[in-house]
Amino acid sequence: MRLVQNFNQHWLFRAEPVDDATPDDQFEPVTLPHSNRLFTRRFVDNRDYQFVSTYRKRLTLPPLAAGKRIFLDFDGAMLVSTVFLNGVRLGEHRGGYTPFSFEITGCVTPGENVLMVYVDATENPDVPPYGGQVDYLTFGGLYRDVHLRIVDPCHIASVFARPVDVLARPRLECDVELSQPADDLSLEAVLCDAAGRALARKTQTVSADRFTIELADLGRVALWSLEDPALYTLDLTLSARGTPIDRQRVRVGFRSAGFDGDGQFVLNGAPLKLFGLNRHQTYPYIGAAAPARLQRLDADILKYELGCNIVRTSHYAQSPHFLDRCDEIGLLVFEELAGWQHIGDENWQALAVQDLQAMILRDRNRPSVIMWGVRVNESPDDDALYTRTNALARALDPTRPTGGVRNFISSTFLEDVFTLNDFSDGIKPPRVRPHVITEFGGHMYPTKTWDHEERRVEQALIHARKHNLQMGHPGVAGAIGWCAFDYHTHKEFGSGDRVCHHGVMDLYRLPKFAAYFYRSQKPLADEIVLQAATNWTMGDRSGGGNNPLVVFSNCEEIEVCVGQQSLGRFRPDVEAYPHLPHPPFVVRWPNPYNPWGMGVEDLTVRGFVDGACVAEQKIAADHLPAQLCVWAHTSGLVADGVDMARIAVQIVDRYGNVLPYQMSPVWLSLEGDAELIGENPLILVGGQGACFVRARHSAGTVTLAAQTDGLAPVTVALRIDALREGGVWSMDQGPDS
Repeated sequence: MRLVQNFNQHWLFRAEPVDDATPDDQFEPVTLPHSNRLFTRRFVDNRDYQFVSTYRKRLTLPPLAAGKRIFLDFDGAMLVSTVFLNGVRLGEHRGGYTPFSFEITGCVTPGENVLMVYVDATENPDVPPYGGQVDYLTFGGLYRDVHLRIVDPCHIASVFARPVDVLARPRLECDVELSQPADDLSLEAVLCDAAGRALARKTQTVSADRFTIELADLGRVALWSLEDPALYTLDLTLSARGTPIDRQRVRVGFRSAGFDGDGQFVLNGAPLKLFGLNRHQTYPYIGAAAPARLQRLDADILKYELGCNIVRTSHYAQSPHFLDRCDEIGLLVFEELAGWQHIGDENWQALAVQDLQAMILRDRNRPSVIMWGVRVNESPDDDALYTRTNALARALDPTRPTGGVRNFISSTFLEDVFTLNDFSDGIKPPRVRPHVITEFGGHMYPTKTWDHEERRVEQALIHARKHNLQMGHPGVAGAIGWCAFDYHTHKEFGSGDRVCHHGVMDLYRLPKFAAYFYRSQKPLADEIVLQAATNWTMGDRSGGGNNPLVVFSNCEEIEVCVGQQSLGRFRPDVEAYPHLPHPPFVVRWPNPYNPWGMGVEDLTVRGFVDGACVAEQKIAADHLPAQLCVWAHTSGLVADGVDMARIAVQIVDRYGNVLPYQMSPVWLSLEGDAELIGENPLILVGGQGACFVRARHSAGTVTLAAQTDGLAPVTVALRIDALREGGVWSMDQGPDS
């Protein structure tokens, strides 16, 4: 039977190419995912990660591997990887975003074996996304998971599980490919719900290495939806002469998703306006080497904190852990191949096509993925290349439409959905339907957490205006803003700190005012949102004062008070934003308006639903720091050497509002067997910042203490649980996690 081992533990690393004779003690012990170096949060120079590094791992196979085929499966390595086992070159992989495998069956020996992986992070112009200027950094290293896979010579090589007719008589068609033909084979397919109950079971004799097995008569299956993303497990067992020889499990969701004749996106028979943001996969300090917990957190932030229903994986295939979480929580995904504006020569294009194929084969069973991006972002027309990529996507997955992100509306339309980066103030008239806006805002109005108030408010209103227009436009199926999180970039782009401050959140995934616009569009049943977009100062805006006062809320009505004086109750600005579920409140003070004569008193905003007060926000007029706040997004980690918690650090007023002009140093100390990843002292920017705590290899409790001048010190504790022994599992037991 199939055995798979998580291969992330017990690697050795050296930040230069070395040979087999180099002793182990001249390497650094590391755990994957791993960045070839750590970075400052800002001012990252891309030249600092452009080198060849060496990864070594010693392995001994279990006795049951005899007579089996053995593979090393890499989820991703940046950018060009060359793999050796016992001095034998297994091969090279060019590209950083998609999985690749090497078979080691013929090179592995009894006893100890030595694996060497050379990872070249040079920005190679022959390898996508490079060749031109690129507006993001790729970093370097074995930055995703690696697995060791032991299988029978005849095993299941791929599975494409396609739910069919889900709104009437649902069934599951499963295309199965075997590694090689064999005699007297049979395949049993079992579909189970989340509780492990079998909905359907079928056994089929196998006479070819490619075939389809169908599970029908499923009865009532729960549909995968945004509100209830029901998932099922397809369990496939391959037997030879009645003896099981391989087992594969695939997670599926039953949903109908696509675009109707009017160009609307339709999920399970109901029209849905797409409302989302783009996501880059990079982080402060660790580059792209984020473990599963941080990857999953990004999906949670997009869905639960920002209220998005879709994310675009700009501009490459992203972590399986991130996409797993999108499947689990009901977050739609538009996934695209790697690249940025540039199309290279024939060999470059072959790599781009290879990336597209690997991405689709990896992710076509995911219910969250609704469209394939088959065009290099913002590249010129190339009908030959894009005819080829469209044909490939449709052949590998005829169930999903293709899109191709361009930045000029006259582009040749070869895809199923016209996907356009539209940075205009309005909406460019759609040439064809379906039409999806895939970027807006962003570089047109970069905004820092410490920018003056007018700019931070206007960034939020740019997103509000565009979504209002798209939601009221019958020819537009949705819009995906640029972007969710700030990101590091090359010197040709971004600000003087080499950061693109385009996000509605900063590098740490902490909110700007624009984040509260997105959050305010959530239904009241999900969360009551009330956020005044102001620091409540008299001298931050041009001319002084706070006129108008913008409040993002999903309440029906708000009341605004200065000190004890109520300025009245106000309704959302439906006139300016008629199509939003929850328009912003825009409170204009009565004229004549004299901010200097009003006095300086606390601001109170109350939110009302059905006449009852359901939320209140107060902002202190004195702007004095009252508390140092430190909080973690999780209460516990696993002692696997790489699991991480994000620790947010903020200075707030007496009501808990972040003070954006507090640029104070915060000194951090950590007790327990864990590692602090970040800068110490941490200089807050925009009144906030963050670090990471990374588990090592022992269980227990770790405590992070933080202190700054003039405020009481604070601590946050994390529980670290022991890693389960072994890390090897049979597919009939499920993964060890």
